[in-house]
Amino acid sequence: MKRAETVTFGGSGLDRAAHLRGDHDAMRRLRASPGARFIAFWQGKVLISRDNVVRLRPDHALVTACSRPEIPLGCEGEEAVFGIDLSDWDPVGDGEALPDGSFFDNSVQRHPLAPECDGFTDLKACMTRLSPRDAELAATGRSLFAWHLSHRFCACCGRESCMVQAGWQRLCPDCGAPHFPRTDPVVIMLVTRGNRTLLGRGVGWPEGMFSCLAGFMEPGETVEAAVRREVLEETGVRVGRVDYLASQPWAFPSSLMIGCRAEAHSDAITLDPAELQEAQWVTREELAAAFAGDRPGLLPARRGAIAQFLLSNWLADRLD
Repeated sequence: MKRAETVTFGGSGLDRAAHLRGDHDAMRRLRASPGARFIAFWQGKVLISRDNVVRLRPDHALVTACSRPEIPLGCEGEEAVFGIDLSDWDPVGDGEALPDGSFFDNSVQRHPLAPECDGFTDLKACMTRLSPRDAELAATGRSLFAWHLSHRFCACCGRESCMVQAGWQRLCPDCGAPHFPRTDPVVIMLVTRGNRTLLGRGVGWPEGMFSCLAGFMEPGETVEAAVRREVLEETGVRVGRVDYLASQPWAFPSSLMIGCRAEAHSDAITLDPAELQEAQWVTREELAAAFAGDRPGLLPARRGAIAQFLLSNWLADRLD
């Protein structure tokens, strides 16, 4: 697919400088450089100002107040960009409202040490407003900090592990087992049959919101087999040919969405109620009307998600 890397979170060409992660002297020099910049996270949210991810200077109060180790996210030119995690901060104590538990978290937490910024914002809420580079940096940092939070202890012996490789690895000090940041492969399918595509609505989703079918891959399974299995399990529709289209890092918390096109060999839908609340075949014309806001009861996948990317390119006949 020629436009594959234009998907949100992809294609910025970030230099991740992986060869420097184990070089302590190089890391110290990059950290001490006046040109170093720091991106702040709080419980998975990223600090935003006017639709840009904020790059803080080394002497900014938020950076100097951070008690947790920073993680290098990559280099821009000769200078490094680090992520810092401020999740210890209590916004309630500073008079800020917390999320209300709704499907979308539109709350913003404003830190008193960063009055010039809009505040900590859910990446899902701002991802379509960010530049490709900002989006990639934010997604990378979000995934890394979430992984450190959920994988503090060695899976082999239970001992608390330590951050090594500048935060891109954990190492057990007892048994020596290394642990690496987790990425979970997920297939997401543009299932078509003639002029129609198969869309589903997940359990608990807002009324009318539909998207492409998706599911986690299983051990020992090919991408093609996962596509056929997931579609059959969720809807009873049998799929034949499967082609890869594009991928998207989905940092909620650590998925890699593998976008495919699948040709359906059957029409009848037998819904798995544990997976989907609804599923339906939608024509190109109906989907185009939904994208234009003229189809009541049918809300296409959210902007920025690979499902919306696949569907819009199908409508424009740009999949090849």
